[in-house]
Amino acid sequence: MTLRGPKVWLWRWRCNPLKRRADKVEAWVVLGAGVLTVLAGVLAGLAVSRSVEHGLARERVEWRPTVARLAEPAPGTPANGSRSEATHVWAKARWTAVDGSSHSGQVRVPAGSEQGTPVTVWTDPQGRLVTRPATASQANVRAVLIGIVGGVSAASVPLFGGHLLRGRLERRRMDQWDAEWARFGPLWGRMTG
Repeated sequence: MTLRGPKVWLWRWRCNPLKRRADKVEAWVVLGAGVLTVLAGVLAGLAVSRSVEHGLARERVEWRPTVARLAEPAPGTPANGSRSEATHVWAKARWTAVDGSSHSGQVRVPAGSEQGTPVTVWTDPQGRLVTRPATASQANVRAVLIGIVGGVSAASVPLFGGHLLRGRLERRRMDQWDAEWARFGPLWGRMTG
């Protein structure tokens, strides 16, 4: 059990004749862990954010809308003037990629659409179906959020590492204190008795 008094800021850096080598080591561990935590968090967050933003910008450039045609009638009955998501179903469609190759896949279409109905789909350069790319503002929001998560994750490593090292130093210091007390405690008791 560790006994602690009131917290005094920067006590590790003050001149004190009672300060031991272990106190100085702990001061450097705390400082190093703090600096590494900030650096790792900021640098990793910026790197992840830039990477995500670059990837989403590449998607906006490479992914293209393509007109596909339904290969079969869509199941269900057409809605009466209502275009809600509930009236959309999956149906098989075919399209031709930029390189001329033919592709097919399942796409969301209004229920009851007839065979041959044109449907706009998004494809990558190989002609595979993809989702609509994120707009520039959506990409910025995603990049910032993912950058924050990446930065916090990277910062947690030196933070917890410093915390574990500091705990180990504390246990070692308390063991040394117990050993010194066991050696000098009986002598001190004889002097006061």
